[in-house]
Amino acid sequence: MKLKDSKTFSNLARAYAGECQARTRYEFVEYGFRYNGYEAIAQTIDKIAYQEFNHARMLYTFIQDAELKQVNNIEVCAGFPFKEKWELENNLKLLAEDENDEAEVYAEFINVAEEEGFTEIAELFKNIMDVEIRHRDVFLEIYKQFSEGTIYKKETEELWYCPACGYVGKGKHAWEKCPLCEAEQGVCNLVMPEGYII
Repeated sequence: MKLKDSKTFSNLARAYAGECQARTRYEFVEYGFRYNGYEAIAQTIDKIAYQEFNHARMLYTFIQDAELKQVNNIEVCAGFPFKEKWELENNLKLLAEDENDEAEVYAEFINVAEEEGFTEIAELFKNIMDVEIRHRDVFLEIYKQFSEGTIYKKETEELWYCPACGYVGKGKHAWEKCPLCEAEQGVCNLVMPEGYII
């Protein structure tokens, strides 16, 4: 079977559209956090949005590498979420739900690609699915800390880093203003559990 005649080709287009939309939704949420002074959370969301861009880039590459000289149009029939509003805390939970939904869709896409014999594309879908699960966990952790008020308050002493000037302090609480450059607390690094890599 040729890729252009397969369900996998359609799934590549659906995945591409989904990743592009996810990136834009995440930029909306990132803007809200940045606007409200939560620079470190905004930067984390921005990193995830950039990773979604790269997912879309790789999917686009596979679409372009199909047997066609030029792809003028691919019909995409899929549902996409429009849940996020301008509520900071709730948006974190909604982003986690979106990532979970994406992972479930990728699991279906993997099965189809394997059945149709497109193992390289199945592997791409699997790699993206694994990252989406990690994104979900990061959003859930930030949501938990944000809703519990523990973003900048911990039970143990932590290192708090100011990316604006490089100052590092140690304590159970982050500074309100950086002792060196007076940057607001919201620029201070996020302290995440081990394994939450972005």
